[in-house]
Amino acid sequence: MSTNSKLPLSDEELEAFEAKRDLAAELLQAGEQMKAGLGRVVYSPLIAARKNTGLTPEQFAALFGISVTTLESWEQDRNPPVGAVRTLIAIALHHPEALVAIANQNQ
Repeated sequence: MSTNSKLPLSDEELEAFEAKRDLAAELLQAGEQMKAGLGRVVYSPLIAARKNTGLTPEQFAALFGISVTTLESWEQDRNPPVGAVRTLIAIALHHPEALVAIANQNQ
C-alpha cells in the first residue's frame, strides 16, 4: 500500500500497511538522512514565532506577562494559549519585527 493513499485509512487498511513496514529499515534510513543533513526540525507555530523574533524564552515570556514555565507549557501544547495571545503569536509568526519593536520599547 502506498503512503499516498486516501486518508484516513480504515482499520483494515492501516493494519495491512503496518504489517508490510520494516521499522528497522525505516529507522536506519532516517538515521542516514539525518547524518547527511537531510532532516529538518519542525517547530510548533509558537516556537517558530519565538525563534522568528530572536527573543530568548525569558524575553518572550516577559512580553506576554507570563512565566517561562507557562511558555514552555504552551510550546509543548500541554496547555495551549487562548484568546488575544493567539493573535499576538500569529503576529510574531508573520511579522516578528512588530513584536521585537514592542519588546524593545518596553525595556
